[in-house]
Amino acid sequence: MNMNSIPPVFVLVPLAGFLLSLLLPRRKERPIAALAFGTTLLNMLLFFAFAVCWLAAGQPELNREGICLYRSGTYDLLLDLYFDRIALVYLLVGSVLAFLITAYSQYYLHREPGFKRFFTTILFFYTGYNITVLSGNFETLFTGWEFIGISSFLLVAFYRERYLPVRNAVKVFAVYRIGDVCILLAIWGSHHFWHRSISFSELGQVQGTEGQGLMVFIALMLLVAACVKSAQFPFSYWLPKAMEGPTTSSAVFYGSLSVHFGVFILLRSFPFWQDLLPVRVLVGALGLVTAILAYFSARVQSTAKSQIAYASVSQIGLIFTEVALGFSNLALLHFAGNAFLRTYQLLISPSALSYLVREQFYHYAPRTELLRSAFRMRVESTLYVLALREWNMEWLLNRLVFSPLKRLGRRIRFVSVRNLFFFFIPAYLAGLALLYTGNTMPEWLRQHIPELFSLLGLMMVLRSFTERRNPFLAWLLVLMNHFWVVLAVSFNEYFDAGQVFIYLSGIVSGGILGGFCLYRLYRREKEYFSLNRYYGHVYEYRRLSLVFLLAVLALTGFPLTPTFVGEDLIFSHIHETQFVLAFFNALGFIFGGISLIRMYARLFLGPHVKTYHETDYRSS
Repeated sequence: MNMNSIPPVFVLVPLAGFLLSLLLPRRKERPIAALAFGTTLLNMLLFFAFAVCWLAAGQPELNREGICLYRSGTYDLLLDLYFDRIALVYLLVGSVLAFLITAYSQYYLHREPGFKRFFTTILFFYTGYNITVLSGNFETLFTGWEFIGISSFLLVAFYRERYLPVRNAVKVFAVYRIGDVCILLAIWGSHHFWHRSISFSELGQVQGTEGQGLMVFIALMLLVAACVKSAQFPFSYWLPKAMEGPTTSSAVFYGSLSVHFGVFILLRSFPFWQDLLPVRVLVGALGLVTAILAYFSARVQSTAKSQIAYASVSQIGLIFTEVALGFSNLALLHFAGNAFLRTYQLLISPSALSYLVREQFYHYAPRTELLRSAFRMRVESTLYVLALREWNMEWLLNRLVFSPLKRLGRRIRFVSVRNLFFFFIPAYLAGLALLYTGNTMPEWLRQHIPELFSLLGLMMVLRSFTERRNPFLAWLLVLMNHFWVVLAVSFNEYFDAGQVFIYLSGIVSGGILGGFCLYRLYRREKEYFSLNRYYGHVYEYRRLSLVFLLAVLALTGFPLTPTFVGEDLIFSHIHETQFVLAFFNALGFIFGGISLIRMYARLFLGPHVKTYHETDYRSS
C-alpha cells in the first residue's frame, strides 16, 4: 500500500466521529461518550501502526495533494497534506492525550447539562488539530487553525450561563483573531514571494525573487501568529482567562496541545527563516522574555489552573529559544514532556488542592519573618505587584490597539441606518461607476482609490464593533465592509467577476441567514434585543442560536465556505506594493470577526435576562 494514502485517515476518523455525534440525542450520555472514546482510540491505534511502518520504511517525507478548492492560472488553493518527524511527534502526543481526555471526561462531566456539547466540540477540535499538524501548505494550516479557534471559543464559554466564561471567551477570540489575520498576511506575502502556491516540503529549497524585505515580512507575520497562539509576550495574559472552561478542556487545549501550535508554526517554517539572523534573534529574545515574566506571574497566582498556565507559557518560551538556536529535536522532546506534564497537573489539580487544604488545616506553621533591607523589600513588592498585574500586558494591548479603535468607532456616529441608504450606498454605486469607466482617471487617483474604499469599509467595521443598541445595524455594517473590500480590490486589473461571485456568494448567503435569525429573535424578544449586555437567549432559542452561529462563521471566513476561498483570493490579488490596502483589509477582517462573535455572545450567551431562569454571580 502507498504510504501517501494513509495520512488523510487521521483527519477522516475524527471528522466522522464529529458528524456522528451530531446525530445522537443530547441526553444519552453513554453512546456519546462511547463514540468519542472509540473514535480517539481507533485513531490512536491506527497512528501507532502507521508510525511503526513509517519508521521501518526509513522515515520518508510524505506529501499528498488533496482537494483543489480553486484554480486560476498559476494560483491553486489546495488542501495539501505533509508528514515528517515534526508531524509524527505532534500526532503521537495529540492522539494519546485526546484518548486520555475523552476517557477521563466521561466521568468528570457526568450529568453535566453540556455533556454532548463538550464531546462534540472536542472531536471538532481534534479534527482541526490533525488538519493543522498534517498541513502541507499555509492554506491547509489556516483551515485547521480556524477549526481550533472556534472550538476554543466554544469550550472557554462552555459554562455559558455564567458571565465571566462568556466574557473571557470573547476576549480570547479577539486575541486569536489577530493571529488569524497574520496567517492571512503571511499567505499574501508568500503568493508574491514565490508567485505560485508553495508547499512546506519546498520551503528549504525554493528561493524567491523579491528580496529579503518580503521574506522578513512573512517571517514576522508567522512569528506574531505563533506568539498569539502560544501566549508569548505580549499576548501572555489571555491564557489564564481561557481556563474558565472545564478542567479537561483546559488540559487538552491550554496545557498541552493548542498552546503549543506556535512552536509548530516556527518548526514548520524554520527552513524559510533560518538564515534571517534578526528574525532568529527576535524569536529567541521573545522566548526568553516570556519565560522570565511568566515565571514570576506563576509564582503569585491564586488558583492552581492559572499557576499551571503560566508555568506552561514559561516552558514554551524556552522552546521558542531552542527553535531559534536550531535545536529542533530538543524542542520536539521539550514539547512532548511539557504537554504530558501540564495535562497531568491539570487533571489532578482538584485532588491535589483538597489534599493541600487538609494538610494546611492540620499542620499549619506560621511563616518566620526575617529582617530584610528596605531596598530588597521594595524590589520584591514591585515585582510582586507587576507579576500580579500580569506585567500590564492586557492594559498595554488595550491602550495601544483596542481602545483607540473603540474611540474612533464611537466617533463615527454618522454611520446610521438612514445614512447608510442615503450616503454610503450611493457612494458605493459611484465607486462601481468609476470601476467600469475608470480608464480616464488620473494614475495617482487610480493607485489610491482602492485604499480609500477599503478605509470606508474599515470605518463601518469599527462602527459595528462599538455599536451597543441596534444589532441589525451592527450586522449590516459588517456585510457592507465585505462589499467595500471587493470594490477596492476590483480596481486591480486581474480580479475578475467570477472570483467576486465566489466571495460574495458566501457573504450574501450568511448575511441573509443571520439577518433572518435576528429578525426572528426581535419579533419574540423586543424588550431584550440589544448589545448592551449578555441576554442568554440560548436557553429558549437553542436552534436559532446554532443557526446564527453558522451564519457568523460564514461571514468570518470559516474554512471550506465560499467566504474562506474568497478571502484568500482577495489577499492574493492585492499587489505586493499595496501594504496600506492589505493593512486596512486585515484590520477589517480582525474587527469584523470580533464584532460578529460579540453579537452572538451578547444575544445568546451569558446569564439569562429573565428572572425565572437560574443565574450565576458575575464572578465565577
